[in-house]
Amino acid sequence: MAVRGYLLRGAALARAVAGLAAAAVLLTAGCAAVGAAVAGPGGAVVAGVAACVLVAAACAYCDRLALSAVLARPVSEVEQPDLYRLVRELSTAGRLPVPRLYLSPTSQPNLLAVGRGPRTAAVCCTEGLLRALDEAELRGALGRELAYASGRDILASSAAAGLATIVTFPAWFVRLVVPGRAGTVAPPGSPGIVEGLLMLVFGPVAALVIRLAAPRARDLRADAGGALLSGDPVALAGALRAIDAGAVELPLAPEGRLISVGHLMIASPFRPDGVARLFLAHPPAGERVRRLEALAGYRR
Repeated sequence: MAVRGYLLRGAALARAVAGLAAAAVLLTAGCAAVGAAVAGPGGAVVAGVAACVLVAAACAYCDRLALSAVLARPVSEVEQPDLYRLVRELSTAGRLPVPRLYLSPTSQPNLLAVGRGPRTAAVCCTEGLLRALDEAELRGALGRELAYASGRDILASSAAAGLATIVTFPAWFVRLVVPGRAGTVAPPGSPGIVEGLLMLVFGPVAALVIRLAAPRARDLRADAGGALLSGDPVALAGALRAIDAGAVELPLAPEGRLISVGHLMIASPFRPDGVARLFLAHPPAGERVRRLEALAGYRR
């Protein structure tokens, strides 16, 4: 049974990496085609090389790009002793490295894990999450993110976030140059007209990158792994309910950088409409809760 599970995880990782590689090739080829149309064969070479450099940089710095998108800052053990205690307990139980911990000022309850593997993983909680969950639910949600990091799905998903951030750069660059727009995690409806038009152009390309590298099945695997690690699938199910309800009540705006990292969060932070529909990468919350309750022996 253990061998079969290992083979299934290996096959899933191979599919995710293959999807990521396909996305990188498509982006490089697209840039080369644009370069050829603008400046001929020489332009194709220059654009292709530039695209390769950008792809490599996006993969190397994917964790920094994702954490900066949610305005995360490192959090110390003095500031959040209970959070560190829970993460250490879970890391010890799973024989995993203790990840770096970050805190985002976002009011919506959510959290994400990002990195290239267990040893480079970072877990970021929002301030809304720490207010919304009790200790058992928080432990379940943190266990799920640690299981996600240990399952290697985090590699392809994080790299996809970096690539998608590069693709949507023209849209979020508008947010940087317009006074008063930078440095905020935007509420719904805030993107300007220019930013919205650019997202209509570049958003579908970024969404394709994410869909290729981050299939929905990765969330179901992470949920099951998190339930086993925490030993309490019911608490994780309760956390998913609370997070999903918070995302409905306090949705985030699908602006350039943020929309590129939404698939890394435990639940989608956006309203399922407009351009955000292209980036829906999570299974329905109800399905995830039913699977977790089935693990606990509940029948419906």
